[in-house]
Amino acid sequence: MQHYLATSNFPDPELMIRTSGEYRISNFLLYQLAYAELYFTNTRWPDFRKENLYEAIIDFQSRERRFGKTGHQVQTETSIA
Repeated sequence: MQHYLATSNFPDPELMIRTSGEYRISNFLLYQLAYAELYFTNTRWPDFRKENLYEAIIDFQSRERRFGKTGHQVQTETSIA
């Protein structure tokens, strides 16, 4: 199915930043965001600056990427490897 999408030649996003204080993705990249980390900010897009991006990246770096697995599953795989 993904090869029919206009974004098929691009990698799936790892981080999606939603501005303006909305807590919904409004059908934006539904298939591509399955394993993306979502970051919500009250800052509106016209006011979004480098500092806001840095804040989102720092938040992203502190997250445990599990790609649909539980934290326990990820820890078990890490300890086996």
